[in-house]
Amino acid sequence: MVRAARGIKLLTLASWPAGLEVHFLADYARGTATLPQITYPKQDFSQVRSELDAIAAAADPHHPLGQYVAESARSWALAAALCDVLGTPAVTDLSVQLYGKPDEPLPGDGPSTREAARHFISIADELDHELMSPAEHVAISATALRLQLQGDLDDYFNSRVIEVELDPGLIAKAAAGSTRIRLRQGAAFSDYDRHQLLQHEAFVHSLTALNGQLQPVLPSLALASPRSTATQEGLATFAEQITGSIDIGRMKRLSLRIEAVAMALDGADFIEVFRYFLAAGQRPEDSFASAQRVFRGVPTNGGCAFTKDTVYLRGLVGVHTFFRWALRQQKLQLCRWLFAGKMTLADVQRFEPLFESGVLLPARWTPPWIQRANGLAGMLAFSLFANRIRLDSIASGEGFLAS
Repeated sequence: MVRAARGIKLLTLASWPAGLEVHFLADYARGTATLPQITYPKQDFSQVRSELDAIAAAADPHHPLGQYVAESARSWALAAALCDVLGTPAVTDLSVQLYGKPDEPLPGDGPSTREAARHFISIADELDHELMSPAEHVAISATALRLQLQGDLDDYFNSRVIEVELDPGLIAKAAAGSTRIRLRQGAAFSDYDRHQLLQHEAFVHSLTALNGQLQPVLPSLALASPRSTATQEGLATFAEQITGSIDIGRMKRLSLRIEAVAMALDGADFIEVFRYFLAAGQRPEDSFASAQRVFRGVPTNGGCAFTKDTVYLRGLVGVHTFFRWALRQQKLQLCRWLFAGKMTLADVQRFEPLFESGVLLPARWTPPWIQRANGLAGMLAFSLFANRIRLDSIASGEGFLAS
């Protein structure tokens, strides 16, 4: 499966060529902007898809490893099918199968992902930005951030294990592999971004890849398969939250992308989505990059979208709920095992006897916050209790005045 999936680099193949941003923004400033037209290289993964289908069919559906292999192989086959139709409307349906869509309910049959996004956007818009400290407004260059993150990581490992690099062609502001973290050259960052990237990219995406490589039985746990995306991004965003590294601005950016995906599915074209991000307060460069994420691999004239950005909030709610459940069931060990490779929440529960028997190895590298089990348990215990308090019953403030 690893060999078959190795060439399915979905995000790379769906990326736009470098240089489009400069021309589009110049044309937009002159009032002559047109919809970007992207030509994607033709792919033919039909043989790979057949091999993955055969792997899924051969896997034992009654064994935890067989279930993992079958579901992963099917996920890779879907990703391969998507790569074969890049640039066409067919990408949208395959993207939805892989990542979901904005109107799907959150875990626990809660509100939809889009409703949650609108909630965070409205809160962010209502906050008085003057309450933010001046340091939060100071922009940090990608070059300066690279040096800062490199120092943080070298201190953590006591050696150079992960290299931080600048990448002018990166769509996202940052991306992480097992031994390399890339920052988009020319992007502006904040002090919050430094801590977010350390917790999100390095201490989740990179560490789970490094730990997955150390699995003697299941080294495929080093691969970021599409089916594990929601858990990976949810765990990474949860890491930001539990370390106090996430701010309301970050929540707003994640939420704006979900709303933008919904807009594109409803018919908005690239320029309309770009203007939506501009109106929300993003810089033109960031607005282009955000709109570009929504239209990766799909036509830019509206009605289509690449829906990966819907997984962040859904994954965050899912992981947060899972951690609280694990505390209640006295299974916090499952939370630490999540860092032993890239897996789903269902995988780590199925793998429990394999970890206990030594078939799968625990994580060698873990972030500091998961190592402090008492602190984690304290936060989750408070969260469990606080959820029982109804805010609407004290909305008038009388509940506080009475005490």
